[in-house]
Amino acid sequence: MPRIEFRRGSLSEQIVTIMRQRIQAGDYPRGEKLPTEQDLIEEFGVSRTVVREAIANLKAGGLVSTRQGVGVFVQRQVPLRSFVIDDPDLKLVNEAIAVLELRVALEVEAAGLAAGRRDEKHLRQMRKAMTAMVEATEAGEDAIQADLAFHRSIAEASGNVHFLQLFNYLGELLIPRTKFETFKITGANREDYLKHLNQEHAAILAAIEGKAPEDARTAMRVHLIGSKDRLTAGAAIAAKVQLVE
Repeated sequence: MPRIEFRRGSLSEQIVTIMRQRIQAGDYPRGEKLPTEQDLIEEFGVSRTVVREAIANLKAGGLVSTRQGVGVFVQRQVPLRSFVIDDPDLKLVNEAIAVLELRVALEVEAAGLAAGRRDEKHLRQMRKAMTAMVEATEAGEDAIQADLAFHRSIAEASGNVHFLQLFNYLGELLIPRTKFETFKITGANREDYLKHLNQEHAAILAAIEGKAPEDARTAMRVHLIGSKDRLTAGAAIAAKVQLVE
């Protein structure tokens, strides 16, 4: 197999994108073992560290699992479907992805600080926002304002006023789906999508409640990188449709 040529950027993220696409296309069948670490190193022409980082990202996203002494396997459960983005929205994708990259730099550290500095008032705010998100999902509604309130409460709990001020300045730019009028997430798939977001938020809250800064940083990173990956995948689907048409 010819070696893959990568564009500039994070090699591990690009490998994650390729492997995610292969999983979704069935090239890596559900329940089956992935190629060995050495096979992936040779195929992609990268270091062992890069391959392991990519596998860790796929594992954090719920796409694969590791069996000690056996290997890495594709999960049997169908993963969360990506956004489907219509043509009028494509011009907004790069902006939304750029904002998500900013959020990683901002909110991962804010979550870590919040885990060490939060008080009961902050926890009440986070729990209230979580409850609102769950209730909205159960009612078949979106939960954008509750989502914003959850992340804003984490910025406030960081104890650094500049995190909160920057969060308030960016406002609804922070939630990508506020920028798109034509996300086609409907029915059970939409409900699954929102439930998945709620699970990611719950993991962040649990780490902050448990005063575990590194766990909070990890949970926030998984949440934001997952949002970025889903948005990027949706854009790729839309671009492919354009080429076909």
